[in-house]
Amino acid sequence: MDTCSILKNSKTVAVVGISDKPERDSGRIAFFLKEKGYDVVGIHPLLTEVHGIKVYKNLKDIPHQIDLVDIFLSSDKVDGIVDDIISIKPKYCWFQLGVVNNEAASKLENADIPTIQNKCVAIEYRFC
Repeated sequence: MDTCSILKNSKTVAVVGISDKPERDSGRIAFFLKEKGYDVVGIHPLLTEVHGIKVYKNLKDIPHQIDLVDIFLSSDKVDGIVDDIISIKPKYCWFQLGVVNNEAASKLENADIPTIQNKCVAIEYRFC
């Protein structure tokens, strides 16, 4: 599946690893998606809100269906949330620029969750 189809077929996005630090892309991109009309929530164990976006401690705490899980974690930390991703059954999963974990991506694909690796949602959005 191509990136534009994923972005056009997603309405709700969970940004895993959202940050309130201005120098971090995760908060800026979450806010960008919110401005573009997506229903955005964040995932971070210590935060409750970033840029007016509700933040949950983990994916299982989200009380509604998520279309796209957007991951801002280091590649080696993705394995730790794959089971949670599979349990909430999003339509798609997206590993942000610099995040590559072929084993995790394969596990998600085998669970019928198309997965993009090493691409920026905001950059790809501009080409759709």
